[in-house]
Amino acid sequence: MSTRTYYDPLHQAISLNSSLPEEKMVMELIDSSPFQRLRRIKQLGPAYLTFHGAESSRFTHSLGVFHIARRAINHLSVLDSRLKDHKFILYGAALLHDIGHGPLSHTSEEIFKINHEKWTAKLISSYQEIAIILNRYGKYNAKAISDLIQSREAPQKSIVSLISSQLDCDRLDYLMRDSYTTGAKYGQLDIDRIISAMILAPDGNLAIHPKGLMAVEHYLVIRNLMYRSVYNHRLNEVCNWLLEQIIKTARKLGPKEVWADQTMSAWLWNHEKMSLEDFLSNDDVVTGYHINKWQYSNSDNLSKLCKRFINRNLLKALNISVFSLEMRLEALGKARVLSEKYLIEPDISCGLREQIVKSYHPYKYGLRLWDGENLQALEEVSPLVERLIEPNQSSWLIYPKEIEHELRIEIENLKEKHK
Repeated sequence: MSTRTYYDPLHQAISLNSSLPEEKMVMELIDSSPFQRLRRIKQLGPAYLTFHGAESSRFTHSLGVFHIARRAINHLSVLDSRLKDHKFILYGAALLHDIGHGPLSHTSEEIFKINHEKWTAKLISSYQEIAIILNRYGKYNAKAISDLIQSREAPQKSIVSLISSQLDCDRLDYLMRDSYTTGAKYGQLDIDRIISAMILAPDGNLAIHPKGLMAVEHYLVIRNLMYRSVYNHRLNEVCNWLLEQIIKTARKLGPKEVWADQTMSAWLWNHEKMSLEDFLSNDDVVTGYHINKWQYSNSDNLSKLCKRFINRNLLKALNISVFSLEMRLEALGKARVLSEKYLIEPDISCGLREQIVKSYHPYKYGLRLWDGENLQALEEVSPLVERLIEPNQSSWLIYPKEIEHELRIEIENLKEKHK
């Protein structure tokens, strides 16, 4: 028997015991090369350029998700002892749910046009090192976990909800962790109350006891605030836009004009047919190395974009969310004209970043309250949650600082024109 402890800033000691087969499996998965790769992928992508403490990795987050999932299943197993038989599936899915992330986490989905959940499912079912470990503890574990992550399929509905729902273990960890690393104070969840309030509805799915209603309301409000203050922060949007333009420009120039090693070549120009090995070979280190190299590119546009990002010479951003689509496009046009006036290439200095975020999706695996007699949708009980259903749209006009004074005058004129 051997034990292992990971000391976590949020959850304190996360201990594993090899005398428990399901935890021995977790230890082996942690030691696998695809999971160790997550140490080299930042949890919040380029957000460290905005929040200097945001250096945490997907490795750390994934351990936290496993820890919360273990706490939840141990609590729920008291209510239904049959859930103990599904620990291998739950632990594997919780731990491995992010192994399909590309460099800089969610940013890579935008800049490289990949889907991390599809890659996660593919790696779990097809990458030999992972599949062998999983299937050693259950003949069809790899397929079952892959199906759970990609298609939300599992014999027990509550297991699905713990991995993918409006209150899954992933969200619980990342809200607390991202708040902690960025220095924001919003993410101080009452995790103990939330887990203790988890119960099983008559249909076997996860529900919340009324005693946990305020803790869940608090969690949903926190999610709203974290998107507004951290994930969609104006400088974070600028950094993501810059990275998108870097990859877009490199792809357009092509392999004859842009140097890239075998891994990056596959990601740039063959991403739809990329091998598992090429996928796993890319991380923040590899992508960062290429961006560093490209600052000396013969392409003036690529070079300027990379230098902006590396030296944190960021573009400006103006919140124009209240504008109509017509006004937003008109504002972008004015920014482009002013940039050309100052001999600044508008294609690499002007843009729009638009996001639509719902703090709560009632029709996307929504939450329910169960008091032993009545089963009700959360939004039917809570006016606060009902209000959180309304989507929040953010729209940022990105532009070079050299035109700021004139652009703001143009924007004021634009407002007057559309009154």
